[in-house]
Formats: sequence, C-alpha cells, structure tokens
Amino acid sequence: MAWILLVIAGLLEVGWAIGLKYTEGFTRLWPSIGTATAMAASVGLLGLAMKSLPVGTAYAIWVGVGAVGTAILGMVLFNEAASIGRLISLGLIVAGIVGLKLAS
Repeated sequence: MAWILLVIAGLLEVGWAIGLKYTEGFTRLWPSIGTATAMAASVGLLGLAMKSLPVGTAYAIWVGVGAVGTAILGMVLFNEAASIGRLISLGLIVAGIVGLKLAS
C-alpha cells in the first residue's frame, strides 16, 4: 500500500509543478487553489508512505516521479525541447527509480 501512496504522491507532485505554470505567480485563484491542494496532498501522501518505507528511498522516488513526469508534460504541453540528451537523462532517472524499488 505504501508504494501505491508513494506513486500517487509523485503524480500529485507532477500536478502541482505543472499547476505552478498556470497560477501565473499565484495571481489566478482557481489554478492557485488546485496547485496548493495538490501540494498538500502530495506531501501528505509522501508522509504516509514514509511510515513504512525508508526515508531516502521514498523521497528519491517521489522526486524522481515528479521530475520525470513534469519534464515529459513540459515537452507535451509547453513545447519544451525533447532532445536526445534530455530523453536519455530522463531514462536514467527512471532507471534509478526502478533500481531503488528493486533494492527496497
């Protein structure tokens, strides 16, 4: 169950990171409320997952899921560069996430 909570927390991190773009510096009400809600839920689920997972593993996976998801959505939603170097780097982060899961 902790792993499921951790993945959901990571996905919520993607949501709030992308949401920050839409808040326009927290000047837009509804995107700001959604982003703040996703932030709180993400950190709350991370905390619950850490009750039974090692802190280093849980935090690294949470950050990794957030970073990879945010970078991919940045490419899709905001036409950010999708260079081969960037994609390989994201693949390395995914490999690290998988490695941490297998080692736990």
